[in-house]
Amino acid sequence: MTSSSNVLPAVLDRIDAELDKSLDRLFAFLKIKSISTDPAYKDECRTAAEFVARDLTGIGFDTSVRATEGHPVVVAKGAGGNGKSPRVLFYGHYDVQPVDPLDLWQEPPFSPRIAITPDGRKIIVARGACDDKGQVMTFIEACRAYKAVTGALPLPITAMIEGEEECGSAHLFGFVKDNARELKQDLALICDTSMWDAKTPAITTSLRGLVYEEVRVTCADRDLHSGLFGGAAQNPLRVLANILGAMHDKNGKVTIPGFYDGVKELPKDIKADLKRLKLTPKDFLGEVGLKLPAGEKGRMVIEQIATRPTAEINGLIGGYTGEGAKTVIPGQATAKVSFRLVGAQNPKKVRDAFRKFVRDRLPADAKVEFANFGLAPPMQLPFDNPALVKARAALAAEWGRKAVTVGEGGSIPIVGDFKRVLGMDTIMVGFALDDDRVHSPNEKYDLTSFHKGTRSWARILAALAG
Repeated sequence: MTSSSNVLPAVLDRIDAELDKSLDRLFAFLKIKSISTDPAYKDECRTAAEFVARDLTGIGFDTSVRATEGHPVVVAKGAGGNGKSPRVLFYGHYDVQPVDPLDLWQEPPFSPRIAITPDGRKIIVARGACDDKGQVMTFIEACRAYKAVTGALPLPITAMIEGEEECGSAHLFGFVKDNARELKQDLALICDTSMWDAKTPAITTSLRGLVYEEVRVTCADRDLHSGLFGGAAQNPLRVLANILGAMHDKNGKVTIPGFYDGVKELPKDIKADLKRLKLTPKDFLGEVGLKLPAGEKGRMVIEQIATRPTAEINGLIGGYTGEGAKTVIPGQATAKVSFRLVGAQNPKKVRDAFRKFVRDRLPADAKVEFANFGLAPPMQLPFDNPALVKARAALAAEWGRKAVTVGEGGSIPIVGDFKRVLGMDTIMVGFALDDDRVHSPNEKYDLTSFHKGTRSWARILAALAG
C-alpha cells in the first residue's frame, strides 16, 4: 500500500488545482442563513445540515442527519488507513451568529464575495466565512483531495458537525453522551481556533475552565437612611468590597486557599517559545487604552491571559445607582465573580473554596447566599502527545515557521466532554486571524487561510496516518 507521505505531493497539487471549485462549494454553504439562535431560521439550519451531509456523502462518507430537540447533528463516517492508523473525530459547526446590525454590512451578509484589503490581501466576506463554515470546509476539502487522488482517506475519520454552537450547544452534550460508543475515537480534531499571526500557525493546547458565581450579602432588612444609620449599621457593599478586595495579594496572586491546586508550570521549552513571541503589554493592552498588566507579577502577558488561572469581579450591584443622589445604606449587595481555570484545577473545589473564603470573612449582622452559573473544567493537552508533535511538524512544513503552542483564555465546553465522556485528547488547529471580525458585521476569512488551511489539514492527516 502506498503511504500517505508518498501521495501527499499529489494531494497538495490537487488542492491547488481545485481551489476555485472549493470556493464555489464554500460560497454555496455561506449562502445558507443558518442562524441557530433565531427560531425563524430553523429551516435554514436544517438546510445547512443537509448541505454538509450531501457534500460528505459525495466524497464517500457514510452520512446521516441526526435529530435532536434543537437543530440536527451531522454524523459522517469515512474508512481509510491500513488498520494501524489512529481513528479521529472531527468536530465543527454549521450554524452562524445573527447579522445585526445589518446596516453596517458593506454587502448582504449571505452573499459571499472576494474582496481586497487595503494591504492587498484577498479575503472571503460573508457571515460564517471564518466562524465556522470556512474552517470546516478546509478539513472537508482536504478529505476530498485525498479521495480524488487515492480513492480513500488516509485514516479512519468520523465527522460530527453540529448546528447549535453559536447558541450554547445545548443539545450536543446529551447527544455525545447518548452516542458515546459510536463517537469515541483515538483523537479529536477541531478547526475553530486561530493562528498566532498571518504567517505563524498555532495549535491550541489548553482551554481555561470556568467557575461563575453570584454572591448576595444581606445586612439590614431594608435600605437605610445613611444619615440616621451611617456609622452603626453594617453596609453590605463595604462587606463585599472588603472580601472581594482580599482575593488578591499585592503581587496579583489569588489568595483563596487551595486555589492553585493542580496548576503546574509550563515546560521550559514551551515557555521559551512563548517568550520568543514577544507579546508586550503595549501590544496587547494598548488597543484598549491600558498600559500595565494587572495579573500575577513576574508572568508574561501571554501567560496571564492564557495559561494562568484568574479571579475576576464581573459586576458589583447594590444601593442607589440612578441619577443624582440618594443617601442610603443598602440592605443587600450582589457581586458576580468568575474564575478561569487551568491544568488540573477542579471547578467544584474552586467553587467551594471561594464560598468558604467569603463565609470566613463575613462579619456579624451579615448573611450570604450563592448561586452558580457555570462549572466547566479546563483542558490541557500533554505537550509530549505524539499527535501534537506530528501536527506541529506538519504545520511547520506548510507555513515555513514553527507552529506555536498556545492556550486559549476562553472555554469550549465540548472539548471537556471529549476528554471526560469519550476519553479523547483534542488537537485544535485553526486559521482565523485577529482581524476576521468574527461575530461582527463584514466577517471575513483570508483566502490564504482557506487555501493553506486546506493544505495544512492534508499534511496533518498524512502525519497522523504515519
